[in-house]
Amino acid sequence: MAITDWPEEQRPRERLIRQGAQALSDAELLAVFLRVGVPGKSAVDLGRDMVGHFGSLNRLFSSRLAEFSQINGLGPAKYAQLQAVLELARRAMAEQLKAGTTLSSPQAVRYYLQLLLATKAYEAFVVLFLDVKNRLLASEELFRGTLTHTSVYPREIVKAALAHNAESVIFAHNHPSGTPEPSAADHSLTQALKQALALVDVRVLDHFIVAGHQVHSFAEHGQL
Repeated sequence: MAITDWPEEQRPRERLIRQGAQALSDAELLAVFLRVGVPGKSAVDLGRDMVGHFGSLNRLFSSRLAEFSQINGLGPAKYAQLQAVLELARRAMAEQLKAGTTLSSPQAVRYYLQLLLATKAYEAFVVLFLDVKNRLLASEELFRGTLTHTSVYPREIVKAALAHNAESVIFAHNHPSGTPEPSAADHSLTQALKQALALVDVRVLDHFIVAGHQVHSFAEHGQL
């Protein structure tokens, strides 16, 4: 049965408008995004297929076009729409961090880093550059690597911090195939970067590790 044949109070779009997006399931939110289903399946059915196929929203968002298109009814147009929505969310969160004090909204930082890193299939190292009032000056992916490893060069981070006239920085990288717990190499790298940046009077406020929906903070665990 098409969603247009459902009672109005049960339709995802109408419920979203009336109750807010948080009232909808993942499949219903995807149905609003999809707008239409395919012959024999409503948009909600198709949304359930997407959730079932990928197992999580993170896997869905990080999927490549080839895998995304394996589901009947999905293709390049919907894939492009989804990537555009994700990028808009990243930019909106970056605007929020630039407008306010980053340290006063640690959850916003986490959300932003998850949007930035959780869906990447490769390991990436990101630096947030902050001004004297802890507002975001810039966010840069300075290094990227393979599924399990990337090389980080302190000299390049120091150069970037000076170029942005940053007062402080926040590091973040992802573990695409693991847990958010830092490795011995992560600890050594963090200390090496702290020492290098201290020479130019730039403070390291935190180092986050993102693994899907999990985020580890060095500062919160007393590891800085």
